[in-house]
Amino acid sequence: MATVPVYCICRLPYDVTQFMIECDACKDWFHGSCVGVDEDDAPDIDVYHCPNCEKNHGKSTLKKKKNWSKHDTGQSTDIKAVQNGSQVFIKELRSRTFPSADDVLVKLSGSQLTLDYLEEGGFNDPILVQKKDGLGMSMPAPTFYISDVENYVGPDVGVDVVDVTKQTDSKMKLKEFVDYYYSTNRKKVLNVINLEFSDARMNSIVESPQIVRRLSWVENYWPDDALLGKPKVTKYCLICVKDSYTDFHIECGGASVWYHVLKGEKIFFLIKPTSANLSLYERWRSSSNHSEMFFADQVDKCYKCTLKQGQTLFIPSGWINAILTPVDCLAFSGHFVHNLSVEMQMRAYEIEKRLKVKTLNPFPNFETACWYVGRHLLDLSREPWPAKTLYILITILKNILAVLIV
Repeated sequence: MATVPVYCICRLPYDVTQFMIECDACKDWFHGSCVGVDEDDAPDIDVYHCPNCEKNHGKSTLKKKKNWSKHDTGQSTDIKAVQNGSQVFIKELRSRTFPSADDVLVKLSGSQLTLDYLEEGGFNDPILVQKKDGLGMSMPAPTFYISDVENYVGPDVGVDVVDVTKQTDSKMKLKEFVDYYYSTNRKKVLNVINLEFSDARMNSIVESPQIVRRLSWVENYWPDDALLGKPKVTKYCLICVKDSYTDFHIECGGASVWYHVLKGEKIFFLIKPTSANLSLYERWRSSSNHSEMFFADQVDKCYKCTLKQGQTLFIPSGWINAILTPVDCLAFSGHFVHNLSVEMQMRAYEIEKRLKVKTLNPFPNFETACWYVGRHLLDLSREPWPAKTLYILITILKNILAVLIV
């Protein structure tokens, strides 16, 4: 009678349901559960040595990140690429230095951030508000936490969950994610970034900044009797565990976005939407291996901005950004399109259409929103406005029509 081959330190036969890894020294196969290797971490291992072979051959080694610097000499071209979001990637990202966002940030108090201020000076650079006082924004008490989100939204609500290491998403009930969040042994880094709750009970205790509500096309121009539903993009809850990472992106529809950190901290990597950077972004994003290339290395400057607990950040249209969560974090955010950035919004939307990127945070019925705004502006242009105001109205209308008529 033929004997069945056995493997691993447990000396059991092959089981198709269990993940196994091969030792590069002895060539035996080992169950990940027996030797402490998680299946999600395996792609980051360059050379694996089992517990027995470690004594003679040394510990296992991890892959190194390929081409961190765009000025790379080419001497490391044989190094295997690493997936953006993996543990190796996060470790090296934490160790890098970037220009401070203080070079581009506008720092205001909540009471200074008014419509008059933005109309006079424009909304072209990120704005940081240290305290929410004066923003006309409502947030839960600091004692509010993840279990309260479950209570206010509902445990059976389905949420999109991002596996950060793989940069893939799946569906999960909110209760399941909350159980994962509070577990003491998180085997994966999971991230919830698009829990839109405007129809949930939590809507009553969270209000976006007043300046957002005053600027927003959706809030101001979407008819109550519209056949299509109003885009639900104004209130998101972000539940992110330590080492969560969202790769570089431009918000859908070229929307501006606000973030408020209720608990924890977030790190933003910000890149200006210059013509050169937008072209580089489109080329990078259309590459089949973009998830193995750190986009910040393609541009001259990427600014690092740390958003601490209680602070609020406003990112203008078109800014290319990535987000790292260094500690467990609960935050709120929302997207808004508006009259102050029409040209950039339309340019970003054109890039979005060419790339055909699927995203967890789409801007539904964006073109319909543009039509409603265009109709409103057309009506206004018939009024006897001063020449400067009329010019602004017609310029905005022209940019909208340039996209819609294509």
